[in-house]
Amino acid sequence: MNKQKVFVTRSRVPKAIKLLEENFDVSVWNSLIKAPKNDLKKYIKDADAILTEVDDVIDKEIISNAPNLKIISNRAIGVDNIDIETANINNIKIGNTPGVLHESCADLTFGLIIAIARQIPYAYNQVLKGNWKFFDQTPYIGPDVYGSTLGIIGFGKIGQALAKRAQGFDMNVLYYSRSRKDELEPKLNVKWTPNLNNLLKESDYVCVLVPLSKNTEHIISVDELNLMKKSAYLINTSRGKTVDQKALINALESNSIAGTALDVTDPEPIEMDSKLLSMQNVLIVPHISSASTKTIENMGLMAAKNIILGLTGKEMLSCINEDKTK
Repeated sequence: MNKQKVFVTRSRVPKAIKLLEENFDVSVWNSLIKAPKNDLKKYIKDADAILTEVDDVIDKEIISNAPNLKIISNRAIGVDNIDIETANINNIKIGNTPGVLHESCADLTFGLIIAIARQIPYAYNQVLKGNWKFFDQTPYIGPDVYGSTLGIIGFGKIGQALAKRAQGFDMNVLYYSRSRKDELEPKLNVKWTPNLNNLLKESDYVCVLVPLSKNTEHIISVDELNLMKKSAYLINTSRGKTVDQKALINALESNSIAGTALDVTDPEPIEMDSKLLSMQNVLIVPHISSASTKTIENMGLMAAKNIILGLTGKEMLSCINEDKTK
């Protein structure tokens, strides 16, 4: 009996690939750069499952070219890179990897808060340029993080992990989410606000942690940026399109907000002629919030196990469309 076929779109997690090879006939795109669309179509033509990365666009054309496809296992929490409607129509289960990356993402998010507030990247670059000629702190003065107000938009596991870190800095934490999490409020010392506008007006640091959807695309745009304090900072570690990047640039140019720190941009990678790259009050890193050794491996293994379970007729560890597929 022929083994079922699995295609892995990147060779980033060798342990995950080895696990799949113990069970299936596995092909791997051995490049850190994603496969061009025509190559991807060729590789998945006979695949029963694919293990994808967040930048692999699995659209209607790709899915239609894979008649045997039963599982798309995304090595990410978000699945906005996948045409979910077409997958549902074709009874293809979509796996993701929640519950294994929230601590790493919260670490990076809090790191961005401190780095942009205290101008750490700018100060370091001045040292590299030889501009540290004498003791003068005035070019690097920034606001305190300790004792300030943190606004968290989206209060899933990452938001909750971020709130835990904020406790150590004695921050006043507000959160905005579709549903209130009463039981967590005393434990995490947070306050729910049913009105996003109030959170924006009161926060010194606004962190966007929502998944990308039709409802959250440009959840931060012109009106929202205008509500923020002139001394406030926007931090985005969700998806680039949750923030209206043109509106953000305008807000920074007009000094409507103090600055921004971004792990994600629209598009990705960011265009090198973007105005954001020439602003001192901007910090951008290349989508690395889950890039810890342990988290990368655990995400890969979970994505592989989703495929193994799904192709053997068992319940996947995480399937976002279980109720839509047979």
